[in-house]
Amino acid sequence: MDTISPNIFVKDINQTINFFKQLGFDLVMTVPEQGDFVWVMMKCGDITFMFQTFESLGEEMPEISRQDGGSLLFYIKLKNIRTFFESIKNKVTVLKGLEKTFYGATEFSIKDNNGYVLTFAEDE
Repeated sequence: MDTISPNIFVKDINQTINFFKQLGFDLVMTVPEQGDFVWVMMKCGDITFMFQTFESLGEEMPEISRQDGGSLLFYIKLKNIRTFFESIKNKVTVLKGLEKTFYGATEFSIKDNNGYVLTFAEDE
């Protein structure tokens, strides 16, 4: 195995695109290429997320339905965590501010527009 690229089901794909653009992600692929997207791929550095509408697979795969977020946390390592935190802290819902963990990482956690938790970390 080489990589994992989560395909995350979302309620509003355009809001999700805008949210992740605030975090520095670029839109790299869409279906369809123009118009009302049902699937997109976004990338920032070596991190890739795919987002898909519930409607696109809902009838075919009802197991994907959920209310909000889920018991899932995305743990994202990066450099310059303090600068990144300062650049986004007033644009997102911060669940847990910058703190040094017992295992030596500096971390903070936010909630995305779909209710998922994103924890950013740097080994300092």
